[in-house]
Amino acid sequence: MALSANLFLRQSQSLVMTPQLMQSIQLLQMTHLELMQFIAQEVERNPLLEMAADDGDLGGELPDNADRHSTISEKDSASIDEFSAAPSLDSDWYENSGSEGLSDRLDTNFDSAFADEGSSQRPDAPELLGQWKSMPGQSGDGSEGFDLDDFVAGQISLRDHLNQQIPFALSSASDQLLALVLVDHLDEAGYLRADLEEIATRLGLSLPAVEDVLTTLQTLEPAGVFARTLSECLAIQLRQRDRYDPAMAGLVNNLELLAKRDFATLKKICGVDEEDLIDMLAEIRKLNPKPGGCFESSVSESVTPDIVVRPDGAGGWRVELNPDALPRVLVNHTYMTAVGRRGASKETPDQAFMSECLQNANWLTRSLDQRARTITKVAAEIVRQQSAFLDNGVDHLRPLNLKTVADAIKMHESTVSRVTTNKYMMTPRGLFELKYFFSVSIASAEGGDSHSAEAVRHRIRALIDRESPDTVLSDDDIVDQLKASGVDLARRTVAKYREAMNIPSSVQRRREKRAMAKVSAV
Repeated sequence: MALSANLFLRQSQSLVMTPQLMQSIQLLQMTHLELMQFIAQEVERNPLLEMAADDGDLGGELPDNADRHSTISEKDSASIDEFSAAPSLDSDWYENSGSEGLSDRLDTNFDSAFADEGSSQRPDAPELLGQWKSMPGQSGDGSEGFDLDDFVAGQISLRDHLNQQIPFALSSASDQLLALVLVDHLDEAGYLRADLEEIATRLGLSLPAVEDVLTTLQTLEPAGVFARTLSECLAIQLRQRDRYDPAMAGLVNNLELLAKRDFATLKKICGVDEEDLIDMLAEIRKLNPKPGGCFESSVSESVTPDIVVRPDGAGGWRVELNPDALPRVLVNHTYMTAVGRRGASKETPDQAFMSECLQNANWLTRSLDQRARTITKVAAEIVRQQSAFLDNGVDHLRPLNLKTVADAIKMHESTVSRVTTNKYMMTPRGLFELKYFFSVSIASAEGGDSHSAEAVRHRIRALIDRESPDTVLSDDDIVDQLKASGVDLARRTVAKYREAMNIPSSVQRRREKRAMAKVSAV
């Protein structure tokens, strides 16, 4: 068979993921913090992009050489469709409760804040005027008020707190150096996470010498620090309280039995009666299992809601984008025009670079606008589907999946999944992640509407909370009560939900409730 070259004309379709399309998909699933970091990087590399000076003031004036590009206009965010009838709630706690200003509630008279104690002159005296203007929170003309954050004392870390005590506890320089090494191996709870033999070998010391220094460090404040286990942490605190007797040692060394509520075995091990065991349990509850927890090791980042849901005047729900979560990106067209005039006669590298920057800037503003509209559209459909939850609480949370929302708003399930990932909604009932509103469906015992798994878990928790020491419900009892209320659930499913909520078995709950009742009676 002879080989020959032939030409064929073939037409086909293929999906091509351009870099900009991939970037738009990534923007959709970014959190607020990730989005702001990405925009800050784009503003740094693109001379045509600017961030608005005041994100909270949508109606503020902008520079003459910049065009306003926000992710979504106020008119669009305010004109959301009204949903199914819902009574207006009075618990709209995120609204301003009154017109009382900060100056009416706080003493903001700082006239004598920096005055010398021995002088009657006020800080605005001529000789102190320069110093007054240069103080924190003041502008050059002295027109701005003080920033109260400048006067807040800084929080001390656990490491700094221990380093201040080490020179008073250890006199030898080598022991102090070893103590600093052990401090570096503490975790956030104050526990020592290190191998003493390894540290001794690395520093050329004997293991007894390291253990002696550790014993001294365990006497520092907070009580229980430098412990290696929970039992040792509790034992250190009990020794400082002079409450570590043989009976208490038996209890501390058998915490696994205490977790199982096996009080009968504990009484035999400790050699005490039931009344003494109750007193010992009350003493244990007063201890701190995480002595380093009172020292903040890292700054907690607050969650910024992307969507705000509030009742409207017509008995429905109003869905809006949170203005604090909307980045305001400006495109400086005047600068682009100035560069274009300088190279109008011929194509220059500067003009080509600026054209590329303008294209990227326009793409970014369009992508941000599309991201905001997509989030609003998905959130509005979730609110429409879960309006009963906003009206009546968790018991009325409906089963919902991504396909139902995607079909309703004519989008793909993957898009809805990206939108609901790490996005939060502020409602009159609290702050919820959008994923919270999606749960599996549980069949009804009477053939009616199905129930949400989250609503069923809430019912199980409510049934267990209403228990008394004499009427503790087993898993079979919970199944019967759920079936009586119209929820068809298997016993193993009840056990799975109960364990997921860290609720012990009926035997352990009965022991704990009876012990707590006796403690309360004492």
